[in-house]
Amino acid sequence: MAAEGGGKEMNEIKTQFTTREGVYKLLTHSEYSRPNRVPFNSQGSNPVKVSFVNVNDQSGNGDRICFNVGRELYFYIYKGVRKAADLSKPIDKRIYKGTQPTCHDFNPLTATAESVSLLVGFSAGQVQLIDPIKKETSKLFNEERLIDKSRVTCVRWVPGSESLFLVAHSSGSLYLYNVEHTCGTTAPHYQLLKQGDSYAVHTCKSKSARNPLLRWTVGEGALNEFAFSPDGKFLACASQDGFLRVFGFDAAELHGTMKSYFGGLLCVCWSPDGRYIVAGGEDDLVTVWSFSDCRVIARGHGHKSWVSVVAFDHCTTSVEDSDPPAEFSGSDEEFHEQIHFGAGRDRANSSQSRLSKRNSTDGRPVSVTYRFGSVGQDTQMCLWDLTEDILFPHLPLSRTRTHTNVMSATSPPPATGVTVATTTTTTTTTNSTISNPSGTNGNNSVSSSSNSGNPANSLPAPLPRSNSLPHSSNPAGGSTPNSHTGSSGSSTKGGSIIDSAFIATGVSKFATLSLHDTRKERHEKDHKRNHSMGHISSKSSDKLNQLSSARTAKADAAKTLGTLLCPRMEDVPLLEPLVCKKIAHERLTVLIFLEDCLVTACQEGFICTWARPGKVGLLSSQNPANSPSGTVV
Repeated sequence: MAAEGGGKEMNEIKTQFTTREGVYKLLTHSEYSRPNRVPFNSQGSNPVKVSFVNVNDQSGNGDRICFNVGRELYFYIYKGVRKAADLSKPIDKRIYKGTQPTCHDFNPLTATAESVSLLVGFSAGQVQLIDPIKKETSKLFNEERLIDKSRVTCVRWVPGSESLFLVAHSSGSLYLYNVEHTCGTTAPHYQLLKQGDSYAVHTCKSKSARNPLLRWTVGEGALNEFAFSPDGKFLACASQDGFLRVFGFDAAELHGTMKSYFGGLLCVCWSPDGRYIVAGGEDDLVTVWSFSDCRVIARGHGHKSWVSVVAFDHCTTSVEDSDPPAEFSGSDEEFHEQIHFGAGRDRANSSQSRLSKRNSTDGRPVSVTYRFGSVGQDTQMCLWDLTEDILFPHLPLSRTRTHTNVMSATSPPPATGVTVATTTTTTTTTNSTISNPSGTNGNNSVSSSSNSGNPANSLPAPLPRSNSLPHSSNPAGGSTPNSHTGSSGSSTKGGSIIDSAFIATGVSKFATLSLHDTRKERHEKDHKRNHSMGHISSKSSDKLNQLSSARTAKADAAKTLGTLLCPRMEDVPLLEPLVCKKIAHERLTVLIFLEDCLVTACQEGFICTWARPGKVGLLSSQNPANSPSGTVV
């Protein structure tokens, strides 16, 4: 576990923390908030959210930040680790009456030093398009609340599009808009386009083009957050009914599902290469889900209350060479084929290409580490490392890794396209293939060449617990690729309405880092609910939706627990956080990883910048007299 920093007592606010790459330090001079720096009374307000955009300013100071606090919306030049924040000069400030901003998103394609396109969602259901540089309000969508009257929970520009955006509501509906179209003066009429397990997609019936273009109804209760895959082709939705649903966006087809251990899912994010999805929510866990296998591969337990935000750190995700394995039976060509995971996927990015190149040149296994973080209503921030001993448990391990607490020696089935050979002296082989149709209809099955007697839609029985990682043997032949299709009653393709030009984005920067060992045993922590406050809404419909979803969640829990949708705790590895620090007095609502720093925010309205190792010296010339009076150190 990382060394304590900023205080000796567990309940003291931390101002620094240590990881294997060095010390992260809180830059008090780079704190953003309301100009008066007074802590905001958060009772009854919507969560503080932060959005960033780079306007490619030639002066080298092109980052812009937008954040909402209560009824107010601020837009500043973000100086990060370079200079102290000047809160006396916001580029734009707006105060709303009768409604509150709930979320916002910049369009990076249209951003310039003279103009930016910012979408803002509101608690009463409207969506506003503004330009905070020109101080203009372009359009107001759902102005009369004829499309949806519930709170906007998430708004995102469609990747690669300058005009399309997606809006989620606490009603559980998701709407596709075009900024060029109006919303009409009457309530829209819909026609069923596609229907599947717990979701339906409707198109708007109209003689002339109008918004919304599409309406998705997903699951039961609120749709709390959604996230596009890095290539923009898939959409992951986290719902209050506890389900993660992943759709092919163009075709509106269900790719796969996952169920929380209990309670609703509140947040979701993709790994930079699109291979894994992490979700968090009311079970106080972070859950790692494999996109190719459509199954849970790990859980992380470190929070004492609901997890508000999860995010991957693209700058610390690493691909590195490991020491040669002790032994290997087979030719070099077979070894390269076995270690080159994911070669069959057409969405390989630069890191995967580099991984393949290294394997083909020096014949050594590759160490893969995904870094992600989470913040919660317990005021704590956790950092996690997802390593190859969890991602590929059948690979020969070249050295001991103890930062991951594997609670069970159960080896999950291999990933699609992964073929590995064991280095242990084992003569038996097991050829397993998972067929995981999308949806929750109980048709998931596990077929194996060794008749283990496990029933359909159930996990293998756990093996005896061990302090070492599992070593299972697999055949040289690869597993059959999975087929994931939504149970759709229609073959109509929803992508005919959507722009097909999506920008495929991958990992822009990978740093080579060594693996870090942490303690092997975890201290049992009391399960506190002091900060377990849901997103407080002023609308009675939101409360009814939450009550309804709670009843549904209890009924579904008994049906899904112990299946591939929701494995038991002992059936999947349990991750232990590298860092778990209390960094605020109020619940945390923001975690964003940038190149030089990471940014957090709490419900009091303070947006904090944490300098990465080696970056803190950029602010050494600050004037101490400008230290913010409202900062907790």
